[in-house]
Amino acid sequence: MAPHSKSGSGERVVLSMKWGKLYPASYVNVLYNACRRNITGDFRFVCLTDDATGLGPEIEACPIPDLGLTPGMWKSGAWAKLGVFQHDLYGLKGRALFIDLDMVICGALDPFFDHPAPVLTTDMGEGWGRPSRANAPREAGTCIFAFTLGAEGQIVDRFTADREKAVRDHVIEQNWVGAEASAMDYWPDGWVISFKRHLRRPIGLDLILPPKAPPASAKVLAFHGTPRPIDLLRPGNRFWDRFPHMGHGQVRWMAEYWVENGGDLPR
Repeated sequence: MAPHSKSGSGERVVLSMKWGKLYPASYVNVLYNACRRNITGDFRFVCLTDDATGLGPEIEACPIPDLGLTPGMWKSGAWAKLGVFQHDLYGLKGRALFIDLDMVICGALDPFFDHPAPVLTTDMGEGWGRPSRANAPREAGTCIFAFTLGAEGQIVDRFTADREKAVRDHVIEQNWVGAEASAMDYWPDGWVISFKRHLRRPIGLDLILPPKAPPASAKVLAFHGTPRPIDLLRPGNRFWDRFPHMGHGQVRWMAEYWVENGGDLPR
């Protein structure tokens, strides 16, 4: 079902996407509540999903756009995300901020809507969180990105013209977006930080100390790959990281964030 229409072209729209069983509805609801706490004024929250069961009443659910993906494309590369760039995405207008479900909102999101570049995204290259590699080539990520709805339709058009070649040449969808966006810019340093690169303790020390809490300067914390936020919520002292990393136990600041935004802790 398409979201209800509103007048005006200056709307702020938060987009999320959920398919399969990896992320339950609770992830979407927690993300919505965190956005509500960190965005001033009106905005719309739209979840593109194959199953709207359990989503909160404030969340507008729409089907994931059909890009003709093969089963392999669904399993690898998150190619379904490209659907947000359609020329007409359920009549939505204005500036969109796409946020992955495994992101933690730490501060004000209003500035994410204000940058004028056609596509703004996270630099996930080797320099992200590694001062010694500050001059490394930039790499566009798609964990949180902003764009003007309907203005980057070529990203979808060129993909659907030859899906197999796009996947073969670019492997994952973020590489395709970086190559096909009309222009690309990146969030200011420190706005989006990485759990693994900024907060996780060094090997060995992570067996003794919990991960650092996000600094006050961070606006968004990215969990990319393993671990996921849910892993840090589980009670007990079991390991949640991959060897040789030895992170373990429930992380207090992550549990507090989850509960504050309406989530239930696992038992």
